[in-house]
Amino acid sequence: MVTGANTGLGRAIAVALGAAGAQVVGVGRSAMDETADLVRAAGASFTAVAADLATLEPIERVVAEARAGGRVDILVNNAGIIRRADAIDFTEQDWDDVMNVNLKSTFFLTQAVARGMLQDGKGGKVISIASLLSFQGGIRIPSYTASKSGLAGLTRLLACEWAGRGINVNAIAPGYFVTNNTEALRADPDRNAAILARIPAGKWGDPSDIGGAAVFLASRAADYVHGVVLPVDGGWLAR
Repeated sequence: MVTGANTGLGRAIAVALGAAGAQVVGVGRSAMDETADLVRAAGASFTAVAADLATLEPIERVVAEARAGGRVDILVNNAGIIRRADAIDFTEQDWDDVMNVNLKSTFFLTQAVARGMLQDGKGGKVISIASLLSFQGGIRIPSYTASKSGLAGLTRLLACEWAGRGINVNAIAPGYFVTNNTEALRADPDRNAAILARIPAGKWGDPSDIGGAAVFLASRAADYVHGVVLPVDGGWLAR
C-alpha cells in the first residue's frame, strides 16, 4: 500500500514496487489513472483507494479496502503536504493541516496496518517518506520541518517496538526532487540556483530516482535493517 500514489514520489514508488513484483494498492485524494497504467504496464495489479488523509476518518476504510485484495505486506507512508511562510507569520491552520497529514495520519495508519501484521505473526515492512528536513532546519516551512523531524523519531520508536516482532520500520529522506511540493522553489531563480549549487550531483532528483531505495527497504535484502532514515539526496547531506 502506497499513500499519495496519485503523483510525484508516490507514483514513482508504486511503479518501482510493481516492477519488482508487488501487487500495489494506491491511496490518493485525486485520480490515480496514470499511476494505475504505469503499474500495470510494469506487470503488476493496481487497486485504487480514494481517501484524503487530512483526518483519521478514512483510515479504517482504507485498510479494509486494501485487505480485500489480500494481506498488506508493505506500507509506504508517502502522503504529505507543505505550507510556506515565514515562521513569524505562520498560522495555526497551516500548522495543523501539515501535522495532521504528515505525522498524525501517518502514525495511525501505520498502527492500523501493523495490527494485522502482528496478529498473524508474519511481519511486514513499513517505509515512511521523511525529508532532508528530518536532519536540517530549512526556512519558511516550520510545520513541514517539525512533521518530518517527528517522522524520523517515530520511525526509530516503532523500529524499537516492532523489530523483534518481524516488522521492519524504516524511512527514506528525499532531497530536492521535481515534484509539486518543490514547484515554488524551482520557479524562484535565486532559490533554484542556490539549491543546485549545494547538490553534488548537480541536478534535482527525478521521482524515478527514489524507487530503488523503496524496493530495497521493502525486500528481504533489508530484513536486518531497522530504524534507518536513508537519504536519497544527490549528496546534499554530504556537503
